[in-house]
Amino acid sequence: MMLAALPTQGQDLLARQAPIDRKMKAVDSVALIRLIQYEQMESPAADLYQDWENVNAHRATAVPDSFRIDLRHFCMPTPSRVITSNFGSRWGRQHKGLDIKVYIGDTIRAAFSGKVRVVRYEANGYGNYVVIRHHNGLETIYGHMSKHLVAPNQDVRAGDPIGLGGNTGRSTGSHLHFETRLCGVALNPALMFDFRNQDVVDDYYMFRKSTYSKESAQATRLRGVGGASIVTEDRLDIPGSSAAVAQRSAAAVSTRLHKVQKGETLYSIARKRHTTVDAICKLNRINKNNRLKPGQILKYN
Repeated sequence: MMLAALPTQGQDLLARQAPIDRKMKAVDSVALIRLIQYEQMESPAADLYQDWENVNAHRATAVPDSFRIDLRHFCMPTPSRVITSNFGSRWGRQHKGLDIKVYIGDTIRAAFSGKVRVVRYEANGYGNYVVIRHHNGLETIYGHMSKHLVAPNQDVRAGDPIGLGGNTGRSTGSHLHFETRLCGVALNPALMFDFRNQDVVDDYYMFRKSTYSKESAQATRLRGVGGASIVTEDRLDIPGSSAAVAQRSAAAVSTRLHKVQKGETLYSIARKRHTTVDAICKLNRINKNNRLKPGQILKYN
């Protein structure tokens, strides 16, 4: 009798459990939807890019009028502080990134977390290069490397090694060619990265079509080769936009600028810039007792 009763009891238990299972399934579905929505909110790239392909290094598409780029949780792609070539007009053509001095074999790292989209070799251009699409909407390109350390479709975290410094492709010396692109359109990396100080410029960069060119020229003055002494022409090629017309070049200026770092004084800045405190005060219309703030910009010649 006991053996005959067990199946019935088991069936009753399953019958009572079924509504609970359906309820838990509904809960799981809601949780999954919320998780997907959260991930999409945290990954603006999902809305910016319609496709994923491993052939083209970049392909320009429509750029939003404004877009906030999250620069937190970054890693500088190289510890090198030496910029050898600015973004902008160079030798009669547009240079779409920054050239950073590295040596053959130096480790190159992912600037942000994301997924590797392209790993290729281009003899007449980037040489050995990697393209990574990041959750913040940017794509970064790392060119002229001697070796790849990642594969297409590989997930990477900020700081992961992706290649080694080199001199491959169209290159006249070992360096890293570093690009930042939004929807395939090259943006001046100096707007976001300060290689001299090994930091990002801010937690966020707010891209706006209407002010991009002016901001890009200013970023080059502050963080490009030779500080403010070299300013390059900036051009933003946005399909279907009036900004697709080459922007007027920024006139080279002789004024040099210094960005105040934490702990610096007028005296330490004067020594560093081979000038005098009196000269800095006169140029900036301040006195020797003025308290300097980190991030403050001072003229020094």
